Amino acid sequence: MPRSRSVRRLWLFFLLALIGLAGLLADGFTLGPFLQPALPPPVSPHTLPHTDLNPYGVNIFLDKEVEDWKKRRTMEMIAAAGIGWVRQQFSWAEIEPRPGDFWDSRYNKSSWEKFDRIVELAEEYGLQVIARVDRPPAWARPAGSNPQAPPSDPRTYADFIGEFVRHYRGRIHYIQVWNEPNLHTEWRQGAPVDARAYVTLLRMAYESAKRADPDVQILCAPLAVNNVDDPNRLFLSELTYLEEMYQAGVAPYCDIMTANAYGFNDPPESPPDPNRFNFRRVELLRLIMEKYGDQDKPIWFNEYGWNAAPPDIPAEKLIWGRVSEEEQARWTVEGIRYAREHWPWAGVMTIWYFRQVGDIPPDSAEYYFRMVNVDFTPTPLYEAVRRATTSLGTAFPGRYEETAAPLRRQGNWNPLHNPSCSARSCLAGDTPGSRLVLTFLGTDLTLRLRRGPDGGRLLVTVDGVSGQGTSLPRNSFGLAYLDLYSPAEEWVEIPLLQGLGEQFPPQEHRLELVIAEEKSPASEGHLCVLDGFSVGIRRSYLLFGALAGLSLGLSGIAGVEFLRELRRPPAPRLRPVPVNPWTYRCPAPSSQEQAEPPGQEPPSSPSEPS
Repeated sequence: MPRSRSVRRLWLFFLLALIGLAGLLADGFTLGPFLQPALPPPVSPHTLPHTDLNPYGVNIFLDKEVEDWKKRRTMEMIAAAGIGWVRQQFSWAEIEPRPGDFWDSRYNKSSWEKFDRIVELAEEYGLQVIARVDRPPAWARPAGSNPQAPPSDPRTYADFIGEFVRHYRGRIHYIQVWNEPNLHTEWRQGAPVDARAYVTLLRMAYESAKRADPDVQILCAPLAVNNVDDPNRLFLSELTYLEEMYQAGVAPYCDIMTANAYGFNDPPESPPDPNRFNFRRVELLRLIMEKYGDQDKPIWFNEYGWNAAPPDIPAEKLIWGRVSEEEQARWTVEGIRYAREHWPWAGVMTIWYFRQVGDIPPDSAEYYFRMVNVDFTPTPLYEAVRRATTSLGTAFPGRYEETAAPLRRQGNWNPLHNPSCSARSCLAGDTPGSRLVLTFLGTDLTLRLRRGPDGGRLLVTVDGVSGQGTSLPRNSFGLAYLDLYSPAEEWVEIPLLQGLGEQFPPQEHRLELVIAEEKSPASEGHLCVLDGFSVGIRRSYLLFGALAGLSLGLSGIAGVEFLRELRRPPAPRLRPVPVNPWTYRCPAPSSQEQAEPPGQEPPSSPSEPS
């Protein structure tokens, strides 16, 4: 074999050996050969309730929208952006125009109907509703008072809250009691604000709501950001007002604290300062909560964002500061990332706002908070949020609560308050056909579930195949199921999947859990309760061994070839044979000449002439 071919073959073997060796040395070996990106660090468990969830929410104004297609388009775009929450005002004045009367005599229909449609659309698009309930009807507040004034008798508001909770039980799980009571314009206009009076209103509403549904969650009113206290108490700093609320005994009467978090002119990481408005100012509120021993309560963000008013808006109208649209988009996403990384007590952050219906003019700075224009064209902020939420749809290795973003609900699932659950809550469903869908990256999946006398069955599908990767029993239709019946109530950790696709690089899998029509004959119901899940990754060394063998084999072959090449004596150099020019002068044989007999040497060339 010519040496050049041998050298080429030698280099080929070396190249293949290096490829195999790179696969072995790559982090986790399963990622290197397939050029997979490195996994993020394991997700830490959340210890506070209402914090392990999709943090992206938006404020909407669909009670003002007339055309149904615009309501649907709004919900469709919100869901498409990966946002999980919508905060909507529910006007007491519109729903109960007369005491105990829930009928709209003007249009001759139920006064709940308009709001029911908003809730219906939210459910259709998988969005959770945060209901802001305020604006008393004229019959409930003092004569001549402003529309946002508190009722003359707080018991009337408490009664309405109880009716509201009963009407939306199982559909709306989070209710905000009032809005910005530290401003006289949001309380009783022209009169001093009163933290003690607000706490009384909150307490009565809380107790009424819990009687109607013990599992509904009550949010405290967010406070307007302010750094001065008016001498006449027409407005107070949110720090002063919150301190007065705690002195009035607010702690037991809200499940979630809320705050406003505008960025004004500062980037998200700018440090908090009592004399400056910025995103991290909320940390000052957190210090007050901790001072009064309320550190086990989360904070949700009622209004959040940066204003991108154009240069032609005069400075005196820039109530919320001004940044560019690019900064608005970037800082909104970075602020939510900062909260998730640094504030274990942070929950939903509802951006102010998604889209308005055309009642805010373009010469108002408030116009430029929008994520989507009135004609539904998206802003850079919308696109930035849509890109940022893509990673929320997959559970990576770690421990998660049942409220985590990668776990999507379809059908009738209700959060339950239970002190024995992690983060003091769990998720329950008892309607056949209701399902949970989880996308995760890993090989192992463990569920924490409740078994009891009323336990139902969950049909299990993995990557579209019933029971794939499990050893579960199957029903008469051949479908794999988890049976949650037990004579006594117990919480169990069920390793549902182990080693799924462990011989391959980490892959995404889709788990579906559906409440079955069938149940154990001894069971009293179809109840299925989930209290979180864990995702893990394990490695199979079968593929590793194959790669190692291939790599070593190629390396060995390359080495043998190298040694053989060194030992092989060099090929003899051939001397050039002189060519007789007369050879090329010989006439070609005629067709009449007889062919040479086979095996006989051709005649020698003629001699040169003398």
